[in-house]
Amino acid sequence: MFKKFIWGAKKVGEDEFSNQYFTRNNKRFVVYKGTSEPSKVPMHWHGWLHYTTNEIPNSESISKKFSWQKTHLPNLTGTKSAYRPEKSSVKKTSSSYESWQPE
Repeated sequence: MFKKFIWGAKKVGEDEFSNQYFTRNNKRFVVYKGTSEPSKVPMHWHGWLHYTTNEIPNSESISKKFSWQKTHLPNLTGTKSAYRPEKSSVKKTSSSYESWQPE
């Protein structure tokens, strides 16, 4: 099925997360490595995907960073690496949770 999806598409690049970027009939799309999570797309490729720029990101354009820029991270919500402040008013879920079972 994957081969049918990208059939006729031209691969234009790959990012540091191994996501692959393609064009076909003036459409642009990404094939994610692993889980399909749009927050895995770095800013340079996001701009290209959404037609903000026609310049295909390359190692030279990606390496230009300002001192205040941080390395891109995908959305970590729902994972063990999610941010959880110490003094949060949201309590941790207890193990005594029982899901609803219809009769």
